[in-house]
Amino acid sequence: MFFEPEFWVAVAFVILMVVFGYLGVFKTAMTALDHRAARIKAELDDAQRLKQEAAKVLADYKARTASAEREAAEIIANARSEAERIATEAKAKMEDFVARRTKTAESKIALAEAQALADVRAAAAEAAVQAASTILSQSVKGQVADDLLAKGISEVRQKLN
Repeated sequence: MFFEPEFWVAVAFVILMVVFGYLGVFKTAMTALDHRAARIKAELDDAQRLKQEAAKVLADYKARTASAEREAAEIIANARSEAERIATEAKAKMEDFVARRTKTAESKIALAEAQALADVRAAAAEAAVQAASTILSQSVKGQVADDLLAKGISEVRQKLN
């Protein structure tokens, strides 16, 4: 038994463990392992916290995106309704403009007709006066003819105008 190498390896191992125990190597190793475990736990906690923050940021961005999409849709709807309102107003203004222009044109035509009628009446009166003066001047002579002619011309002008 003393000549087998396994025996001496076991004795050396036991002596080594006793020396490690006497020197406090186990405590140091355990402390180092505890520190490492605490550091790993802190890293895991930090990673969990970062994951939660990332999830919150993602949810916030999703909410902002949805809000922006709703706002964009609302802006588009408002723009469409505004465009329709403007088109309706423009159509109404155009119809009103056309109606006013038509009314103005009709009143100008009526005024021109009235003026033309007055011009025709004046021309007819003038022609009647000329015809009457020619006829009377040929048939009646002297001072009486001049008085009758002046009186007749003034009466015709008053009645025709």
